[in-house]
Amino acid sequence: MKPIDFFKLQSKNLFKDYKTQRPATEADPSYFGYDPKYFDINGLFLDYDIDEENFSLMNAQHLIAKLVGFRKWTDLVKASATELELAKMLFDNQHKLSAEDWQMYVRGVESENNTTLSPEFKLEILVQVFVNVDGHESTFQDYRLKPSQPSEIKSEITNRIIAKTGKKITSLPLKGKNRDGFVETAKSVFETVIWRMEPQHPEIVRKLWNPESYIDNVLLKDDMLPIDRDYALSLIDAFLVHHVLELAIQADELAIKLN
Repeated sequence: MKPIDFFKLQSKNLFKDYKTQRPATEADPSYFGYDPKYFDINGLFLDYDIDEENFSLMNAQHLIAKLVGFRKWTDLVKASATELELAKMLFDNQHKLSAEDWQMYVRGVESENNTTLSPEFKLEILVQVFVNVDGHESTFQDYRLKPSQPSEIKSEITNRIIAKTGKKITSLPLKGKNRDGFVETAKSVFETVIWRMEPQHPEIVRKLWNPESYIDNVLLKDDMLPIDRDYALSLIDAFLVHHVLELAIQADELAIKLN
């Protein structure tokens, strides 16, 4: 199913939930109750200040668009394929990250690095930093009545694996063969990230890249200890994309100065 068709379906589902409307009590007929199947409609209507007496399919479309970061439905319809794919990921992972959380995160990255992220790069960051990483929890409500069970099961299994490995990192900096393994992993992940990112000045990015310094000074902090070794290794794959983005921005600035 194409993302735009997916959002049309969600809008119809939300409107179906609305049509289950009934007075909650005879004493107060202005208070509506619902028997929803797809969405926590009471939570949605309360948080988004919805007029429950005048709610149409168009209103449902508008509300779905806002849930995935668009101002209105027409903006969603006009979005690129990449933007729609990102929006669907936000919808599917709203238990981890709301559209508001995501927009604040992107604004922070763009402000910190004085740049504007492309939709393709935003999608890459969303996948690597949030979707593929367990442990995130949205500060906003997940309005779906059936949150993604596979993600919850995956998180539970991951926690069990971590508990059983027994290989913990208890002090920094890493040393010996342990450090060597992390450095080699960082080198490998870097090659994947730079290939996907396609920076304008890859040769400068490579000169700026220091895998030893990344492992020693960036990846892990004392307040994260103790931490499972395998889980710490997985953080390289999850977070290196942000570090390489910073290197790419520095490379662009250096290229301008050199020219």
